[in-house]
Amino acid sequence: MALAAPNIPNPSELSRAVQEIENLDAMRSGLAASLEGRIEEPTMQTMKEVCRPVGMRAMQLSHENGWQVKQIAKKYRNPAHAPDNLHAQIALAKFEREPDLVGFWDRETIDGQLGTRYYRRIDVEASCLACHGLKESRPQFVKDNYPQDLAYNFDVGDLRGMYSVFIPDDVKQALQDATNP
Repeated sequence: MALAAPNIPNPSELSRAVQEIENLDAMRSGLAASLEGRIEEPTMQTMKEVCRPVGMRAMQLSHENGWQVKQIAKKYRNPAHAPDNLHAQIALAKFEREPDLVGFWDRETIDGQLGTRYYRRIDVEASCLACHGLKESRPQFVKDNYPQDLAYNFDVGDLRGMYSVFIPDDVKQALQDATNP
């Protein structure tokens, strides 16, 4: 028995969101690659150069498009990246069960708005281990600034987390709301 794909009210928005997330992930991977071969321990400045631009771009995509773009993980460093609902928890579990799955979408209601949520996996790369490797090997700035840190003991290829893009069905209204709070 074949299953029907969910009806997507804004297929062009979803297509654009997928492309933007691929660009965002390429940015993350490229910035993280700048850590390869470094001898010195990463610092808060390193995080500002490598991790912060990805978060800033996600916020910019949200603001420009009326979307909600997030990074979500079970093992997070920033509590804002914890799974925000049952759908997100199920999505993370699906990525854990299916290591070849890159992305998928689902119909959800968030903040009272019906829409489509695109999930895209983030895997650990060798360069990520500078800050996300063994707990004891984390840089001092991580130990000092993130006492509740859960984002360690990863190996290359592990599921680090996922990007989430919620596209409200009424994206024009969401965009208007975002630009006129």
